Amino acid sequence: MVPSDYFTYFAATATGAAALIGLLFVAVTVRNDTIFGPKAIPGGEALAITAFSGLVNSLVVSLLALIPQDNIGIGAVTLSVVGLVSIIRLHSRLHWARNTILLSLAVIVYVVQLIFGIILIHTQNDTSAVNNISYVVFATLIISLQRAWSLLKGEHIKKTGNDDATPEPEPHAGR
Repeated sequence: MVPSDYFTYFAATATGAAALIGLLFVAVTVRNDTIFGPKAIPGGEALAITAFSGLVNSLVVSLLALIPQDNIGIGAVTLSVVGLVSIIRLHSRLHWARNTILLSLAVIVYVVQLIFGIILIHTQNDTSAVNNISYVVFATLIISLQRAWSLLKGEHIKKTGNDDATPEPEPHAGR
């Protein structure tokens, strides 16, 4: 059970995560040709998928925390396992570790969430575990925001040196 002191925080993080998911869809739309499809760059797909996974994690954990009398430990454990499996599968499928620091940080964050989720399953009223889950939600938001921003800036294109994926400048009309 989440103490009522945390309701405002989790409401704010749920709102923020939902808004950032919407902005991520905009970023994917802007760079769609380099993220998904036949000309996709593996780094772009990885940025999009990991940003989306982190934002969904923050959104769902925060929403579960707002349900009265609910134990967010079960949701935290479930989402941490899904996040870890997703990152590991994506990493092995794409052989992509452009930024191993962020990859390692994401794995650490999900492992910490798993640990505190397990603690909350066994001791539902552990305020320190809820506090630590709050920091995990914050960390997944920040990591996901950084990845979405990198995606929007086209850093996955710059790192691969893929000139075919760089949009051509439009000719000036009337000159």
